[in-house]
This record gives sequence, structure tokens and C-alpha cells, in this order.
Amino acid sequence: MAAFLDGSDPAGVAAQIGVACREVGFLYLVNHGIPAALIEAAMAEARRFFALPEARKMAVHIARSPAHRGYFPPFAENNDPANSRDLKEGFDLARDLPAEDARVRAGKPLHGANLWPEALPGFRPVIEAYYAALMRLAGQLMEAFALSLALPRAYFHPMLDEAMGALRLLHYPPQPADQPAGAAVTGTGAHTDYGCLTILAQDAVGGLEVQNAAGAWVAAPPVPGAFVVNIGDQMARWTNDVFAATRHRVINRSGRERYSMPFFFEPNYDAVIRCLETCRAPGEAPKYPDVIAGEYLLARFDATFGHRTGQTKAITP
Repeated sequence: MAAFLDGSDPAGVAAQIGVACREVGFLYLVNHGIPAALIEAAMAEARRFFALPEARKMAVHIARSPAHRGYFPPFAENNDPANSRDLKEGFDLARDLPAEDARVRAGKPLHGANLWPEALPGFRPVIEAYYAALMRLAGQLMEAFALSLALPRAYFHPMLDEAMGALRLLHYPPQPADQPAGAAVTGTGAHTDYGCLTILAQDAVGGLEVQNAAGAWVAAPPVPGAFVVNIGDQMARWTNDVFAATRHRVINRSGRERYSMPFFFEPNYDAVIRCLETCRAPGEAPKYPDVIAGEYLLARFDATFGHRTGQTKAITP
């Protein structure tokens, strides 16, 4: 990403990114401008959070948040209905908006305050600094996407000025080392992501697998200093599947604890995801109908989180 960030060859970097998005849907991103020390600090804070007693974590349970923020325990999410629920716990946060913000006062879905754990010094400032860095990088990647799609570099800007980037901290308990591929219990079931793009930091344990065009599962092991970036459903819809939203999953066969931090970048809640003219031939019909970005996200959350549809016990105040 260096030659894009310093301006020496943005078109060349965008072209390389475009090839990966068209042919694979996943890529490793290096020289991205986010200091390794900040990534490691955020990962350390994630470990501290998940080491808290269960009661401390449940105090910020996601069901307490009207904006889909906070902690969820193991088996709270199910990304693949063909398998059992996901063997992982997580903590979700996004743009932190005060109660007096006009969007919050209006009750706009997915807009509001984060739920921060109490008595965990240093957690919030580190996580907020990391979140801000990821928001900047995601915006730069969207500019690269635009160039690779024969669009003006700033094409997506009007749809990203209130982008709904969401950072998720994840902890995967160990699974049996001899668990076969396709076993019923996965850390995260096979799925495609919901938004425009995902930026993933993972520890050295591994476990991420990507499904290739032949239907085989291929490991995406950690690469020091690199993020894993992949395309989400909304970008696939925007590009008429020119950019591929690729199925992926996590199976932690290491016998060790695994930690990762995916950042999901979505456009403004009210952005219309409509097939780009540069992604279809004259007269060709779009593969997908138009959708409102925020409404699409809500539908996916409702399908994967039991607490949103009453399938899990309510959390009392």
C-alpha cells in the first residue's frame, strides 16, 4: 500500500488490488501505514478484556445496546445454519455517538454509544486509536477500489462521510486438534461478510480458511506485518460480482487460544447499493436489486444473532 499512500504509484497499487479482488476476493495488505505497535497494543487489550470474569463481560452484553454494541458469549452467533453455532466470544464497537447526536435522537438504527467495560484502564483509548486508524485505511482502500473500477478516486466519498465501520474483538477457545474438516463445530461458520470490505488482524495461531473457486478450503495463515483484506457482500453487489465476496470460516485446530480483530467497513446507513455502470455491459441487467446499506446489515444481523430475534434468553437491565 506504500506507493498508494505516498502518491508515487496509486494507479499501480489500485491495479494490483483490483486483480486480487476480481480473482480471489482476499488479499494480504502490507505497508499499510498502521504502526505494528498500535496493532499489538490493541490485540493486548483484547486479551485483557476476554480474561475478565464472565460477570464483567456480561455487564456489557450486546443485548443491552440498542446500537448492536458490546459483548457476546460463545454460541451467540451462527454464521452457517448448516452447522452448530460459532465457538467464539466477541466484543463489537463502532463510531461512538453521544445521546445528543441528531442520529441517535432520531433513533437511527446502528447509531449510538459503545458499551465500554468498567475498570479496565487503557482499554478504551487504545481501542479508539486503533479504530480511527482503521477508518482512515478503509477509506484509502475504497479510493483504490474506485480507481481499479475505472471510477474517479473520490467516487465513493459521498457515501462514506458517515460510514459505519465496526471493529470486532474475537477470542476462539481451542478446538480438538484432530477435528476433521467440515466438523459441526467451527469457530466461525462458513459465510461471506456483510459490508464493503474487511480488514483483519490475526495472531500467530492461524485458523482462517478461504474457499476457492473449486470449492476447496485453503488456509490463510498469518503473515507478519500484513492485514488480510476481503470483499463483502455490499461491494460484490455494487460491482455486479466483478469483485468477489468469498466464503470463509475459522477452525481453531491449534489447541491454543486464538485472537483476531476484524474491522468491517460499511458505507453510510442510507447509502444505496446499486450496480456500478462500469461493472456491466451496455444493456446488461444488474444481478442484484438495489438495497439500502443499513437495512441490509440489519437483516444479516437478525439472521445470525439469536438475541435479536428472541432465540436466546433476554438480558435483564
